[in-house]
Amino acid sequence: MTLSELAVQEYTNGFNCSESIIRASNDYYDLNLHEEDMKMMAGFGSGMYTGLTCGALSASIAALSKKIIETKAHDQLDEIRPLSQKVVASFNKKLGHTQCAQIKPKHYTKEHKCKETVRLAAQSLEEVLSQEL
Repeated sequence: MTLSELAVQEYTNGFNCSESIIRASNDYYDLNLHEEDMKMMAGFGSGMYTGLTCGALSASIAALSKKIIETKAHDQLDEIRPLSQKVVASFNKKLGHTQCAQIKPKHYTKEHKCKETVRLAAQSLEEVLSQEL
């Protein structure tokens, strides 16, 4: 299964956008997160429930960080900075924005809710990591 397929499956199981991305990333990239750890992403859904930065993007950067960082970001800025920028750029290109309030009118439906956003976000993360790592 691809990361996007796993993420959509998690979303279909009732998790929000950020939870779906982190859970799928945990399985796909063997991040070794525990159930309790993944709860940290719950409050990032719907742009932190304010329409700000999309939770799927926030979770993508969280997964990237967990995969890359060995000690702290400042020790690996040359690695994490360009990868984060590429994930954000890919996400922005696929979804047309990074803010939930701007993404929702284009990609949200009553029937599927944010499923397409989750799929595209996971696709962005997977494409960047497959090209760069």
